[in-house]
Amino acid sequence: MDLTVTGLDVTLGGRPVLHGIDAIFPAGRITAVLGANGSGKTTLLRTLAGLAKPERGHAMLGGRIVTDLDSRERARAIGYLPQDGAVHWNINAGDLVMLGRTPHRSPFAGPSPADWEAVMAAMSATATLELADRIATELSGGERARVLLARVLAGDPQWLLADEPLASLDPAHQLDLLARFRQLTERGMGVVIVLHDLVQAARIADRVLLLREGRVVAFGPAAEVLTPEPLGRAYGVRVAMVPDGSGLALPVAMDRI
Repeated sequence: MDLTVTGLDVTLGGRPVLHGIDAIFPAGRITAVLGANGSGKTTLLRTLAGLAKPERGHAMLGGRIVTDLDSRERARAIGYLPQDGAVHWNINAGDLVMLGRTPHRSPFAGPSPADWEAVMAAMSATATLELADRIATELSGGERARVLLARVLAGDPQWLLADEPLASLDPAHQLDLLARFRQLTERGMGVVIVLHDLVQAARIADRVLLLREGRVVAFGPAAEVLTPEPLGRAYGVRVAMVPDGSGLALPVAMDRI
């Protein structure tokens, strides 16, 4: 099922943040949301996840308004990975990942074999199995980010919404994570990811939504959006396209306009 937003206006604390956003996020594809700081990227992701309520318009999943879904149904359908990566529980990483199975379990029921299988698969996919017995609050920022992603994946959602998931990862784990996102889409999962790195967006995204001050600058195939003119309007910089040796042209910010 596709995620869609129609005529989306969001106001936070009396301040308009998103203005008239229309977009269709296709299932089985990676859509990168890009824009300068303060352009509304996180608010858009939170609205898609049903955590922020629009003033006007709707976010919809398969024709149903996201905020109309009950919390368990929404959690089974949409996995949300925030950017702060905070952990407030003094539990081990394996138990933290098991929390991702909560929407699939009856209240007060213990983990089933299927729950443990999902947890092990999610931790294997995020290279966190060796962290299972570590206390979550004692992990490094990068380790914690991967464990929190494993918690989301353990819930086996139809959609993954990830807000700057690469921020605290070293280059090797960034590449591993991007490869994992691609594998998820090959299984039919939709991925919406907020990024700051234009090069990584060019390498991973099928589609790009480009924002400036809460409005859409461009939305479409990555090869059409990640070009000098729309990027210049969104970021206020001059962009050059640099070939990477594999036939892909990568956008690189050169200087301010």
